[in-house]
Amino acid sequence: MKFSKVPLAHLPTRIEYLSRLSEVLEGPQIYCKRDDQTGLGFGGNKIRKLEFLLAEALQNQARTLVSVGAIQSNHCRQVAALAARAGLDCILVLSGKQPELATGNLYLDQLFGAEIVWADRDNRLQLLDAVIEQARKDGRAPYKIPYGGSNAVGAMGYMEAMHELREDEKQLGFNFDWIVTASSSGGTQAGMILGALAWLFTGKILGIAIEGTTAELSQIIRQLISECMDLNQLHMRVPESMINVNDAYTGMGYGVMGEPEVESIRLFAKHEGLLLDPVYTGRAAAGMIDLIRKGFFSKEEKVLFWHTGGTPALFAEPYLSQLQ
Repeated sequence: MKFSKVPLAHLPTRIEYLSRLSEVLEGPQIYCKRDDQTGLGFGGNKIRKLEFLLAEALQNQARTLVSVGAIQSNHCRQVAALAARAGLDCILVLSGKQPELATGNLYLDQLFGAEIVWADRDNRLQLLDAVIEQARKDGRAPYKIPYGGSNAVGAMGYMEAMHELREDEKQLGFNFDWIVTASSSGGTQAGMILGALAWLFTGKILGIAIEGTTAELSQIIRQLISECMDLNQLHMRVPESMINVNDAYTGMGYGVMGEPEVESIRLFAKHEGLLLDPVYTGRAAAGMIDLIRKGFFSKEEKVLFWHTGGTPALFAEPYLSQLQ
């Protein structure tokens, strides 16, 4: 790959066999790639992307990282932790209303020293650009990190992660038939697909949509793949069959936890002592569990659930009340 990175993540992350969950669900053999344990501010998948984005920010002599997300954004929490570690300022544009008491990811954003700018979900991207322009006028040398860290540079984090997975497979002595992961801003899945091509991964990658439609998210992923290949001067043909997105589990919308998410969180906790989050991994796991019950995967297959993190949101309202 063309671009450098600042190595911060605790890599490689472990792969664990979820034997009790596999037995309870009576489906395929379920494994888990623990990207919730990448370190730095409770970890999560964004750290892999942010290693590359921070390198570009430092090359541009940035002094302030600016990003955007929801009030309980796992991505923004990791950006804030990254800025603290790198000695940079951080401004986060968060959609939602400022609560009387900060909990979950928002509490950690503040603990890491991030400045919070509040926005409506509909205007947060416009406000992000305005905040960046003001920071530039103030001489703070801002660097924009897009929603979810999902651009051509960020996607390289998961292109590289697939090389790590191929090394995992060599040590395990078998290949995975499926990867199942949460898919929202598209960068993780786009990077995985590129990495699958580059490192000859033989399984399939299934993104469980957290919001939006299959068509919308597939187009975002397709565009990110194209931009990442252009950036790295790669010339690979990406078959349409490699872009697999299932939008059947978006429920009541982004950030709204329903019974499927509650059940998946409780199943993983009760049978594996493994914590999921209410927004991303809880929904992705709920989709995987439903597909297992419908016989989508055969019992002989090995399915890798790629855990993208997000645990701090468990301790935020309204999720906390719903899980008690």
